[in-house]
Amino acid sequence: MAWIKAFGRYLPERVVGNAELEAITGAEPGWIVKASGIEERRFAGQDETVADLAVRAAQDCLGAAGMAPSELGMLILASGSAERQFPGPAASVAHRLGLGTTPALDLPVASAGSLFGMALGSRLAEAQGPVLVIGAEIMSRVVLRPPINRDIAILFGDGAGACLIVPGGGFARILDSVLFTDGSFADSLRLEFNQPLAMDGRTVILQAARKIPRAIEEALKRSGWSAQQAQVFVLHQANLNLIVKVAQALQVSETKFCTTVRRHGNTSSASMLIAAAEWWREGRIEPGLPIVFSAFGAGFNWGALVAVAG
Repeated sequence: MAWIKAFGRYLPERVVGNAELEAITGAEPGWIVKASGIEERRFAGQDETVADLAVRAAQDCLGAAGMAPSELGMLILASGSAERQFPGPAASVAHRLGLGTTPALDLPVASAGSLFGMALGSRLAEAQGPVLVIGAEIMSRVVLRPPINRDIAILFGDGAGACLIVPGGGFARILDSVLFTDGSFADSLRLEFNQPLAMDGRTVILQAARKIPRAIEEALKRSGWSAQQAQVFVLHQANLNLIVKVAQALQVSETKFCTTVRRHGNTSSASMLIAAAEWWREGRIEPGLPIVFSAFGAGFNWGALVAVAG
């Protein structure tokens, strides 16, 4: 299997606290924290695009890895909030990084896209060479599209994360991954063209709280580990209450879970990689113990990936 070499991330400069969001949505700041655990999030600048955010995260990741863009064999970009139907932002990002004719693949899989990208990258790295996986989203423009739904608008922010997967020589070896799709819930979380985001929050939370722990347990079992042995869980940062539910279902301390949702909100496909980048840069990596990545999103699509620090 392939190795994880580095993570990177980019967050827009504008910080939007709950008090500012109250003026837009009418949601009381304390209620927002209770409902989601979110205290603030970032909003992209008026002139920033999904590709802009993705390029900045890519450069941050490649810089941390000491690798030039020309060494990449493939780019995978997950986003559910790109500005146009096609081409997706992957081609633009590849061009701006100077990748020439290197293949660039779009994954329009909201929330779970970066996990699917990592799983694909782990299987393609040996054939293609280093694979850069990016999740980039500008969700603020989606959720603030009239008519504004208070319960949805409070959750989301903007940002981008990146992960470099290589055939060898990284800090953690990818052991296995499991991926799932259940299209019977497709209407429960959807974004129609030029329409506000539609989300049945109760169904999403209920299904995610059931499916994420099962996926994690299956991926760990296939890799020869248990949830209690994992050193850290890096999940899609949808909602702090959901992360707590997953920890309880796995019978694992909440302290083992990365929680960036308080400061960044739900950045959809970018959130797991942003969280991973911040955890990785803390340098608290325990060799020989598993690292668990997991996400759940529109489709429904969900899964888990297990790596072990070398």
